[in-house]
Amino acid sequence: MLFTLPHPVHFEIEIKKSRFLACVEPITDRASALAHIAALKARHPTAAHVCWALMAGGHSAANDDGEPSGTAGRPMLEVLRHQQLEGVLASVVRYYGGVKLGAGGLVRAYTDSVARALDQAERLPLIRQQTLQCRAPYPMEGKLRRLLQAQGATLLGVQHDTDVQLDFSCAAHDSDRLIAFLNESCHGQLQWLAAN
Repeated sequence: MLFTLPHPVHFEIEIKKSRFLACVEPITDRASALAHIAALKARHPTAAHVCWALMAGGHSAANDDGEPSGTAGRPMLEVLRHQQLEGVLASVVRYYGGVKLGAGGLVRAYTDSVARALDQAERLPLIRQQTLQCRAPYPMEGKLRRLLQAQGATLLGVQHDTDVQLDFSCAAHDSDRLIAFLNESCHGQLQWLAAN
């Protein structure tokens, strides 16, 4: 099972006079992550490196930002994979303290920074959602809204035309059961338009 984070977590560590400022936070996609990293670099203009790793939308990415290849971004990414996280960005800002750590020391520093930030993180199970659309006669709208809310579905939109169209999402693993329940509760008066 995959997990995500409800809010950012931070950790700071000093190793041989170098400061490592780690943050792991929820993020939806690569474009948002890149914008966030650019803003982070702007906030820390004197930092030696701003390394990062991303797991979002089923895609992964990592960047060493000038550290020796494979000593920062990739180890951070492995921590995210090992902890089964999705939709998260890990970033570590390094202020160089004048003492070289070597490749092994860098891998440990970046790995530990992210792992220790995650030690204090609350994890939320990531449940894949499915979007459904149905049409119903106007008199059924109120009942249908109440049924959706009672079943834990999220109403995304309502359109009024010759009848009412409701767009909603639910847990993908529960969609077949919900469709059957709504059909029975509404006495077969629903017309299903799409299932994404």
